[in-house]
Amino acid sequence: MEENIKPFENKVWLSSPTMHGEELQFVKEAIETNWVSTVGKNINELEKMVANYVGVKDAVALASGTSAIHMAVKLAALKAYNTMTGTGDGKGGSLYGKKVFCSDMTFDATVNPVVYEGGTPIFIDTNKEDWNMDPKALEKAIEMYPDVKILVIAHLYGVPADMEEIIKICKKHNILIVEDAAEALGAYCYIDGKKKMAGALGDYNAISFNGNKIVTGSSGGMFLTDNEEDANKVRKWSTQARENAPWYQHEELGYNYRMSNIIAGIARGNMLHIDEHIAQKKAIYERYKEGFKDLPVIMNPFDSKKVEPNYWLSAMMLDKNVMGEQVRGEKQALYKTEQGKTTPTEILEKISSINAEGRPIWKPMHMQPLYRENAFITVNGNGRANSNAYIAGEGTDVGEDIFERGLCLPSDNKMKAEEQDRIIEVIKSCFE
Repeated sequence: MEENIKPFENKVWLSSPTMHGEELQFVKEAIETNWVSTVGKNINELEKMVANYVGVKDAVALASGTSAIHMAVKLAALKAYNTMTGTGDGKGGSLYGKKVFCSDMTFDATVNPVVYEGGTPIFIDTNKEDWNMDPKALEKAIEMYPDVKILVIAHLYGVPADMEEIIKICKKHNILIVEDAAEALGAYCYIDGKKKMAGALGDYNAISFNGNKIVTGSSGGMFLTDNEEDANKVRKWSTQARENAPWYQHEELGYNYRMSNIIAGIARGNMLHIDEHIAQKKAIYERYKEGFKDLPVIMNPFDSKKVEPNYWLSAMMLDKNVMGEQVRGEKQALYKTEQGKTTPTEILEKISSINAEGRPIWKPMHMQPLYRENAFITVNGNGRANSNAYIAGEGTDVGEDIFERGLCLPSDNKMKAEEQDRIIEVIKSCFE
């Protein structure tokens, strides 16, 4: 029983930073040479390292993954609509009055840059096969909104979406792809039989070095591209769009988005260990999968013929027949204990009781109060208001179902096998 499971003396985190020593060396070098601003060797070297690793021609180090997505969205808008990039007209950005297709099951940082630029996100439902954007739902959305020219897609928990199919659909309909690979650095897809890294799959691509990512700088992000002109545009926009004049001259709207050379030093050192981190995360995923083989659950799924994840976070979902009663409000959740059944809330509480950290699955964007009035499209069309008081049955909403029955497990790459075994044991006790 879980009452006999001893709590950890030191907390086991969901996914915490892992430092190795080179990070301090590069930061020290930056301080000793006084390169502590948004220029310096660490930035230059980090950009080269990541571009080479991912397989793109150019990379621009930025303050966050969100700022990288913002710059990608702004570039996509410029190409798709030939809009001005900010001339003080007060109309709310380069996507003013435009709609953009977006992943539904993701963190809101994927979507918010569309709104920064005045656009309206249209959320595309998730599929059961990889918990990412459903290509069939995307095709339905294109039928309903044929004028949309931009898609923003995220890869959930390090598992890439079915990009081969998504790319085919977008090419057919002349839709530009903004790829949010914040969670998927080091993962890859097979496109036309060839291996291609996440971060090189869209027309405009972004990654993150946030503190919990597979490679971290404590913060930071990066814009990735094969287009030198796009890279230079982002370099300009991210340094307040200053023109080449001896005084401060501005003809476009700019941003203070460039990465610090200090942050770049941490990320540069951490990047040296990316393959080691991925191997550790994969071992954690596989130990969970083996540990849960007799439980009525599934791990976050993927098709190994299409993708190879970076296994950033391990997640699980309960079968419907063991899903107990659970009610979630805006900030709290309640559940009912029942023999042989459990809920994500109960499991998360039991994990927390032994001093380990789990998390709920991302709450889909169409369920967020901020976006409650935005369109949500499933494989059957409009995903909202599909229940009927007089007719049995409800509409399809895969993302909501995964959110209700799923949870993220402690996935820290420093977690020892015996610690993970204890976590597996406490989770099993929830099904008794």
